[in-house]
Amino acid sequence: MSVTSVVKHPETRTMTLTAEFSATPEQVWQLWADPRLLERWWGPPTYPATVDDHDLTPGGSVTYVMTGPEGDRHRGWWHVLAVDPPRGLELDDGFADDAGRPVPDMPVTRMRLRVEPVGQGSTRMSVTSTFASVEAMEQLVAMGMEEGMSLAVGQMDDILASLPVT
Repeated sequence: MSVTSVVKHPETRTMTLTAEFSATPEQVWQLWADPRLLERWWGPPTYPATVDDHDLTPGGSVTYVMTGPEGDRHRGWWHVLAVDPPRGLELDDGFADDAGRPVPDMPVTRMRLRVEPVGQGSTRMSVTSTFASVEAMEQLVAMGMEEGMSLAVGQMDDILASLPVT
């Protein structure tokens, strides 16, 4: 697995997942920018995602549904704030109801993606989630966010191995 660390800082209400890949920054970026590639890793292996809308531009949105092993469906949304291909992305990430509307009583996180080269043919990716409160952070971690993100990102290596070198 490519995940090298997951660090939680309650004092700053952040959780940062860091991973390294034998791939170029452009290849890693494609896993976010291409909705069909995003579907192959977003969500843990037993909760594959289907991307409904994918507008990765400032002000755009991404909507998706993850389907569990029992057929249970979990919707989510991203509101895109900033895009800097292939170096980064900033967005708000939240839960949605069956109609795709944000669920008001569930936490929203600010997610910052950073993609950077670290030597010949290697790339480091960091995903920092900032929570509105320590309670929101504790709630999402208790729901499995840390494990889920680690498992999801752990699927990236196989996808990257199948991409052409850019």
